[in-house]
Amino acid sequence: MEQWRIRVNPTKSSQVTFTTRREICPPVNLHNTHIPVKKEVKYLGLHLDEKLTWKTHIKAKRRQLELKLKNMSWLINTLSQLSLDSKLTVYKTILRPIWTYGIELWGCSKPSNTMILQTFQLKMLTMISSAPWYVSNQTFHDDFEIPYVTEVIRINTNKYKNRSTARSNQTLFNPSVERRLKTVMAERLSPIAKLQ
Repeated sequence: MEQWRIRVNPTKSSQVTFTTRREICPPVNLHNTHIPVKKEVKYLGLHLDEKLTWKTHIKAKRRQLELKLKNMSWLINTLSQLSLDSKLTVYKTILRPIWTYGIELWGCSKPSNTMILQTFQLKMLTMISSAPWYVSNQTFHDDFEIPYVTEVIRINTNKYKNRSTARSNQTLFNPSVERRLKTVMAERLSPIAKLQ
């Protein structure tokens, strides 16, 4: 950072160790200021927990969706005068992008976490259609042509995979290529080893 003249505010920084092990990471200091250790951190709109289970992120998105729904309920509730197509458009353009952000990363979360978003989607479809309680979930998805959350995850990850395979970076696809990080670290540590 000093070499590249990057200024970092230590008081706004956090230390998170991403691991499944129970070992404790040694303390980190920046400009003689201790960086506090946290179990989770928000970075570019994604909530990263130390084990990368994505449960924190999905719960935060669910809370965000509930707040947005509260502000927009007058527009899409059962008493609204909007047409069904308009209500679906509101859901697809305003609410769905909230939970699909970063789906290529958090899509690997376990089914019990993704079910949190699926229940919200079903709640929305029930509210939009003013359907009675006995209408099945499959009927909602078939009639409105809205995929399940798991299907959205599959579609987006396949798109990301196809975009990635079109790249010419062989490090992504060739596991026999030595990892760049190990190579860089070995190059940087070799002068130190010679001095000792």
